[in-house]
Amino acid sequence: MKRIVLAAVVAFSAAPALAADLPAPPPPPQAPAAYVPVAAPVYNWSGFYVGINGGYAFGDSNWDFSSVVGFPLTTGNFDINGPLVGGTVGANFQTGQFVFGVEADGDWTDIKGSASVCSPFTCQTSNEWLATVRGRVGYAFDRALIYATAGGAAGDVKATLSAGGVSLSTDNDEFGWTAGGGIEYALTNNLTAKVEYLFVDLGNGSLSCSVATCGVPITVPVSFDASLIRAGLNFKFGGF
Repeated sequence: MKRIVLAAVVAFSAAPALAADLPAPPPPPQAPAAYVPVAAPVYNWSGFYVGINGGYAFGDSNWDFSSVVGFPLTTGNFDINGPLVGGTVGANFQTGQFVFGVEADGDWTDIKGSASVCSPFTCQTSNEWLATVRGRVGYAFDRALIYATAGGAAGDVKATLSAGGVSLSTDNDEFGWTAGGGIEYALTNNLTAKVEYLFVDLGNGSLSCSVATCGVPITVPVSFDASLIRAGLNFKFGGF
């Protein structure tokens, strides 16, 4: 009996030490953290850019002979059209989703058309260069930008009157206005592509003839207006 009691006392005394030597129980499992998607960065339209553009123009011209005796009063509006290609430079500043900018471009053109008056006389209006300087206001949907644009335009208006292999020509640089709009999309962080429409009115050029050539001084107003549909690629430098 004494041995049983003694063994019980020894076992009871050793229990705390044995418990201390046992490994600690593992912590209770935790619920996995909720997945939080990372938002894609919003494209920044601010910065300077250079680019190229090309497209096609179509419009009309009108010669007014009302000051010349013996000619019809006007040719009426006749079609002019042709291709254009050139370069672009500009800058944008973005605040929120609104984008404000200024853009200038210069294009080589081959826009022309002709009408016949008082046969065998033919009137031809042509344009060989065209430039614009415009403000732009747009609204950005991340990488897509919809914009309106307006400003000044300049170009040459060449008027040529010909008959029987003989021609009389006057080439004037004229100034007018332009307005339109377009959509631009950022293909990469630096490369954007656009499609735009512009209406250009260069006012009146003229066909002039001196007293020495025609016997009397003659000035015939020649109008020029055209719609441009262009596509372009721009390379944008870092934002600011």
